[in-house]
Amino acid sequence: MTGMLAVRVREGSLDLHLERVPVPAPGPRDVLVKVASAGLAPSITKHLARGRFTHLPSTPGHEVAGTVVEAGADADRSPVGTRVRVHPMLSCGSCRYCTTARQQMCAQAAMIGNAAFGTGPMELYARYHDGGLAEYVRVPEWLVDPLPEHVGFDVAAKLHELGNAHRALSEAGLRPGGRVVVTAATGAMGTATVKLAESFDVGELVLVGRSAARLEAVRPLAGPVPVRTVALEELAPDWAETGALAGELRDLLPDGADAVLDYLPGGPGTAQAMEALAAGGALVHMGGSGEPLPFPIRVIMTRCWRVVGTRGCTREDTAAVLGLLAAGRLDADELITHRFALHEAAEAMAAVLRRAEPMWMAVVNP
Repeated sequence: MTGMLAVRVREGSLDLHLERVPVPAPGPRDVLVKVASAGLAPSITKHLARGRFTHLPSTPGHEVAGTVVEAGADADRSPVGTRVRVHPMLSCGSCRYCTTARQQMCAQAAMIGNAAFGTGPMELYARYHDGGLAEYVRVPEWLVDPLPEHVGFDVAAKLHELGNAHRALSEAGLRPGGRVVVTAATGAMGTATVKLAESFDVGELVLVGRSAARLEAVRPLAGPVPVRTVALEELAPDWAETGALAGELRDLLPDGADAVLDYLPGGPGTAQAMEALAAGGALVHMGGSGEPLPFPIRVIMTRCWRVVGTRGCTREDTAAVLGLLAAGRLDADELITHRFALHEAAEAMAAVLRRAEPMWMAVVNP
């Protein structure tokens, strides 16, 4: 086993290239995973454009599931032959953030097969920057999670998205029966949030998205949780200037939303959704928007709003989702809408970015 196919990204290019490269040799505390499924996420291209892939050329892909086929000299050999998902968050494991379930804030924070976020030394990222859009991936032994028997590789690969949704719902601080607005509700994190709403005792969901038809397709994911929708295409063309989205949300929720879970990457939708918050409500943002909030601080103060930014899930979030899956309290198979072969990765990523057709979660099966 000397060579494998891998998707590669290079300096000065946003394209994905299929190449034959050596199979990585596991270090003393590594395991080698034969990849069965790897998630496709727009963040790969976005972070590449922003220069956050600091080791190039590299193999992207932070969402990985497969089977452990080899262990390093000092690693536990018992996982060999085990079906696993890879937790992509690299962190030191001992700082005040890592020891309080906030690994994404660690000075060494980075993701396998994705971007470097930390401000400190990045030794782990230097070693483990290559990800799972390949036939094999080398990862630290402490970052593999055994899969429940009935959880398939595709859902396991996209568990990170479910973990992100779990983090956003947790940060909202909801009480049972809470009313929640979800923006960008037809995307990966939006659909994951809708799927997890019942587990958080959400009382009502209002889903915001561009297309009425796509929002209707998402509605059944909520199970017994009541759902109403706001399609931007059905608002007046000048909704961004007139605040029509905020007005529509206030009409649907006269007492206000207890939380807005915002996955919009930009535009006025975030601020308009925030205007629909009840007193004491929370805006949780995980969309990476560059837009400023147009509110005086006193408005946030007098309405007792909380504004929470969170850039990703923790190991505790993904463990909680695995627990729901293992207990049969969550079935996420229907979230996987598209599957591609490894040699189709470039075309698949273009489709993910283009969003010309409904696409909740996409995976590559090497």
